[in-house]
Amino acid sequence: MSVIVALAQINVTVGDLEANAKKIVDYGRRAHAAGAQLLITPELSLCGYPPEDLLLRPAFMQACDAALQGIAAELAGCEGLSVVVGHPFQKPAQRDLRSKSWAVPARFNAASVLQGGQVLLTYCKRELPNYQVFDERRYFVSGRDAGEPAAVFEVGGLSFGLNICEDAWFDEPARAAKAAGAQVLCVLNASPFHVGKAEEREQRMAERARDVGLPLLYSHLVGGQDEVVFDGASFALDARGELAARAPMFEEALTLLEIDADGGAVGEIKGQVLPLPGLEAQVWAALVTGVRDYVGKNGFPGVLLGLSGGIDSALVLAIAVDALGADKVRTVMMPSPYTADISWIDARDMAERLGVRYDEMSISPMFDAFTSTLADEFKGLALDATEENIQARVRGTLLMALSNKFGAIVLTTGNKSEMATGYCTLYGDMAGGFAVIKDVAKTLVFRLARWRNTQGPSPVIPERIITRPPSAELRPDQTDQDSLPPYEVLDAILAMYMEDDCAIADIVAAGYPQADVERVTRLIKINEYKRRQAPIGIRITHRAFGRDWRYPITSKFRA
Repeated sequence: MSVIVALAQINVTVGDLEANAKKIVDYGRRAHAAGAQLLITPELSLCGYPPEDLLLRPAFMQACDAALQGIAAELAGCEGLSVVVGHPFQKPAQRDLRSKSWAVPARFNAASVLQGGQVLLTYCKRELPNYQVFDERRYFVSGRDAGEPAAVFEVGGLSFGLNICEDAWFDEPARAAKAAGAQVLCVLNASPFHVGKAEEREQRMAERARDVGLPLLYSHLVGGQDEVVFDGASFALDARGELAARAPMFEEALTLLEIDADGGAVGEIKGQVLPLPGLEAQVWAALVTGVRDYVGKNGFPGVLLGLSGGIDSALVLAIAVDALGADKVRTVMMPSPYTADISWIDARDMAERLGVRYDEMSISPMFDAFTSTLADEFKGLALDATEENIQARVRGTLLMALSNKFGAIVLTTGNKSEMATGYCTLYGDMAGGFAVIKDVAKTLVFRLARWRNTQGPSPVIPERIITRPPSAELRPDQTDQDSLPPYEVLDAILAMYMEDDCAIADIVAAGYPQADVERVTRLIKINEYKRRQAPIGIRITHRAFGRDWRYPITSKFRA
């Protein structure tokens, strides 16, 4: 005897309750047709994750409840199928008869079991994350604090217990499910991607399975939502923590598991184990997913970007084409008097390789107009970053004008190293709607470019773009390293200080030159005001500028 369980690894959209519910019903019917007796969907799959302040709107909560009831009714005809749906849940306010006052209604991150057209039971998440990109204590009450019990239900003679995401990183929720009679632990998840996260999840869940001595089924979300990306890779572990199945990364999937259940005891779990891609492949897929879903879910007809002949814009172009197709990508080369001939040549070459629209618009007339207008004001003053920034802002104005006229969103091309140190221009190269490589350090930019060039019949990024010294080309013979330490040094300092919270003294003790450490950390601090005005971008590290990084602009702390 065996029980067939299906994991629904799905891409949903925050707030699109009708489409999300339809997808859950579709996966339920597919699972039923494949012989599954139980379908497990990801955390908050009904409303999308994270719904943020939508949760504070009574109309949203009411709509979620109605959608859940609709799913139950739609799947009533799938006889013998139980479906676990992640959704927000709010208990109605109750009147205290002694004080005659009304308690504030409790809102939960929940999962409900649907059987036979009815909601059989509802489980409320017990551990609420409030770190990195998570802010769940703003919205939800802990099921444990509210006195909500563990949730266990039966399918095919086996008892299944529910946990939701963060629950399974702690001992108590899984132990509570086992104490309530669970023989298999089902974990619903919406765990944002960052480098190394997939491996970390499997390791921690293996520890959990061994701790309680139960098999663990992990159903994970996939797709992009604003700056976070979910990578899928749902999996199943046996009671020893050994991997029994793994779904693909960064694509929707219905993963079937066969659980032996002889005599009511859990035996072997059978399923397909797909390999995890390498680091560059994971990051590339995350960036492609982030662009595809941000553009698609927000209804933009396409994207446009300034193509400079440099490696950052080349990388963004390659990502955009992989995400959207060449027909939805437009490039604009905007040369100035300082643009090298090889930049024109390489930009045209890459646009031709990828088959995208390519236009050239010289900024020289507009730059001359600005400098002429300001000539009296600037009389007797040397050229400096002012004139460099005017060039960047002319380019930003042109791109935004094209965006306004034709509806395509501007993709900015700045990387994490530049965003950290302020090597970017407000209202210039920072002007746009989505910052694709905002969380990609410059050294990783080079690695991704080289990796992408190995992933097809021929390289898509001209070799000279990768090998020539990076330059903003805003003054004669300019290179990035005129103003910044070598990127290998800069990125290492950035990772230690910004991502890992190391003190300046500890970074110096690790062997980095004190002058470079002080310079880079100072630049990080004084450029916070710029980053606050930057477009959102895709998060691929465990700490990105944006939701992860909430530092004051006005601050005198320097350690």
